[in-house]
Amino acid sequence: METESEPYVRLATLRQLHQVVADLNTARSLADTLQTVADGIIAGLGYELSAVNLVRPDGDLVVAAVAGSAGAEALMAGRVGSRVSWERRLAMGDHWGDLRFIPYTEGWVLDDDDVPQWHTTGPAPRFADEWHPMDRLFAPMYTAGASGGELLGVISVDKPRNGRRPGAWGREALQMYAFQAAIAISNARLRANMQRALVRLEREQQALRASEESFRQAFEYAPSGMAIAEMGGDQHGRLHRTNDALCRLLGRSASQMRRYSFSDLVHPEDVGTLLRTSAEGGRAELRLGRRDGTYVWVSLRNSVVADAADGPRFLLTHVEDIEERKRHELQLAHRASHDSLTGLPNSAELRARLGSRLCDRPAGSETHAAAVGPYGCLDGFAEVESAAYGHGFGADVGPDYAPERGGESAPDEYRGGPEAGYDHHVHTIAPDEETDDGIKGLAVLFCDLDGFKSINDRFGHHTGDAVLIEVARRLSNGVRDGDTVARLGGDEFVVLADGLGLADAEDLAVRLRNAIIPPIRVEGRAVRVGASFGIGWAACGMSAEEVLASADQRMYVEKRSRSKAGRRAC
Repeated sequence: METESEPYVRLATLRQLHQVVADLNTARSLADTLQTVADGIIAGLGYELSAVNLVRPDGDLVVAAVAGSAGAEALMAGRVGSRVSWERRLAMGDHWGDLRFIPYTEGWVLDDDDVPQWHTTGPAPRFADEWHPMDRLFAPMYTAGASGGELLGVISVDKPRNGRRPGAWGREALQMYAFQAAIAISNARLRANMQRALVRLEREQQALRASEESFRQAFEYAPSGMAIAEMGGDQHGRLHRTNDALCRLLGRSASQMRRYSFSDLVHPEDVGTLLRTSAEGGRAELRLGRRDGTYVWVSLRNSVVADAADGPRFLLTHVEDIEERKRHELQLAHRASHDSLTGLPNSAELRARLGSRLCDRPAGSETHAAAVGPYGCLDGFAEVESAAYGHGFGADVGPDYAPERGGESAPDEYRGGPEAGYDHHVHTIAPDEETDDGIKGLAVLFCDLDGFKSINDRFGHHTGDAVLIEVARRLSNGVRDGDTVARLGGDEFVVLADGLGLADAEDLAVRLRNAIIPPIRVEGRAVRVGASFGIGWAACGMSAEEVLASADQRMYVEKRSRSKAGRRAC
């Protein structure tokens, strides 16, 4: 029998202990390490049975490895003992340093608790240091390597080969082995956690690569335009990436697109809309410039892509071509405001254009006098008028009836100062027809065709429609680009011409009448119509209906003043 008094036995045991401790660090996994710990007890410390009880996350201890007995392994492996029962064990018996020895005389109270255990029966000890089959010896393992750390697990041993309770050397060897086993198990757990983290990281990277590839394909092959723009820094708004659809839409290559930002491409009138959309995200409809200099209507849907560390970094923009929809909308708007036969503005559009030039302050009122000079014009007339009246009545005029006052040629005393247009409205005043004071105003020429009804009745509506179309063309050709020719209905037309004096308006009526008189050929047949014109003048304080009624009344006065033959011959 080996005894601790034999130095060579201690040396052999030390060599065996050194070997098994070295084996602890060669295991490839946590499970292998736990089994190596249990096997080392048998191979290096001279016990016939060992078990490693490992603390679970919930605090209870599970039998993680068993060595020395297949029957004990089958009975105990994987079973769980509560933390309370284990703390009871570690508080009982004799304290051999960090070891806990519970002799059979005390351990009988533990026979019925929930800790898995394996014991064999045997005779009572003959010697004081003889091992009894019901003796229990535990070696706690702590994370910090000593009892001050967190409990990592417990090694339980049984049946020493020499049949004796371990002496001082055996106790020291077991305690040192438990210390090394705790380090090996902690390292194995760390390696396992690192491996799991690496696997998880690899999976996340694979998922990220898959997501990036999916985004790339969705971005590149999207049927509508897509763009990524920089946000912040010196390159704010610069296009970082564009797909093929957007390049085709704007007629530029991807490398060319990277030289621009959307603000470089947007129509000047839509810059404000773009800036609001870029700052807030959301959706907007605006025009982007093509390489050929034309513009295309698009719908922009912006999403701000935020970086968790640095805040907003990129603007993801979806660009949809809505040119056809816009064209259709414009066509619908044109149909709503224009005559379907002649293409001229219709009655509603005429009244809207005329009404935009009128206000409810009549000429001669105190507020009106404060807003206009004696010639009815304001400083910056063309700019203000263009903004208030979008059809260009302040456009360039012909040499026959160019205005001489109220424009840039008018003396300063006849023009309002900066305070004149306090309500941003260019007041319209009519010239004095009795004194011909030289004021240039908005002339309203009401035209009614003479002899049209007989043509319509004799040759049919088809011929009548052709006559109306030709008359509309001749009237449009006889006025300036900024003037309005509208079809009021039937054979009635109205011309709005701004910046005319009394003589200018009369001359315009004569020229338009002479343009209408020449024969009109329809399907090989020549027909003729005449025209009667009544000249009215728009002025603030009047409604559009009142202005048209005045011109209509003067047209009938002019029509009655001439004989029927005269009306056809003129």
